[in-house]
Amino acid sequence: MLLDASGINVFYDTAQVLNDVAFHIEKGELVGLVGPNGAGKTMVMRRISGLIKWEKDILRGTRLGDITIEGNVIFNGEKIDNLSANEIAQRGLILCPERGRPFRELNVFENIMSGAYLCKDKKVIANNLDRVYTIFPILKVRAKQISGTLSGGERQQLALARSLMSEPKLLCIDEPSTGLAPKLKLELFNHIKEIYKIGISIFLSEQDITFAFKLSNRNYLISAGKIIAEGSAEILLKDEIVRKTYLGV
Repeated sequence: MLLDASGINVFYDTAQVLNDVAFHIEKGELVGLVGPNGAGKTMVMRRISGLIKWEKDILRGTRLGDITIEGNVIFNGEKIDNLSANEIAQRGLILCPERGRPFRELNVFENIMSGAYLCKDKKVIANNLDRVYTIFPILKVRAKQISGTLSGGERQQLALARSLMSEPKLLCIDEPSTGLAPKLKLELFNHIKEIYKIGISIFLSEQDITFAFKLSNRNYLISAGKIIAEGSAEILLKDEIVRKTYLGV
């Protein structure tokens, strides 16, 4: 098993935002995390990648409140829930954040290379860059362009490219289609398929269930911070209560 998370609870002061969340991902899977806006998808991604622990450390001792984190996260056979975000990334669990969030003042090439900061082998970096430009040819064209001037679709491609430079064993992609027009969603869909085909396991959170269901092997449905159901797209869509109440179809 590549990732096994269990008993995940997150509290911001007294407000519980994740409630006994449990899920697993096998090596070679593309697993979807679907649910409405505000269901807790991004919080799950932040929890397993260590960003909530970082936020907890930042807030400790301030007047902004406290964060309580519970549960277990085992990645590639190692317990990682007490590791820093940097240590988790070093082990190959890489988060591609919602809306990409590039370093806007850097050019495209500099942004891509920022994803390679953990790698010291120049040959490996060069090979990864070739792979990135093969999957995202527009980024090679835009290499010298300032990243803040890219379109929304290009920024999302840049975020994925930067993540690939970190050589992920598990690539967690948070809400990649947010704000994109249908044509750009289709392009993004194809890019994610290409990444999956080269052997990278993927954990994909998406509000657009049609987008997620066309890509995923399995899915977890989350609502109000709780996992409500698990299964293939076909299984989830057969459940009338799940379909109408949680998926809106």
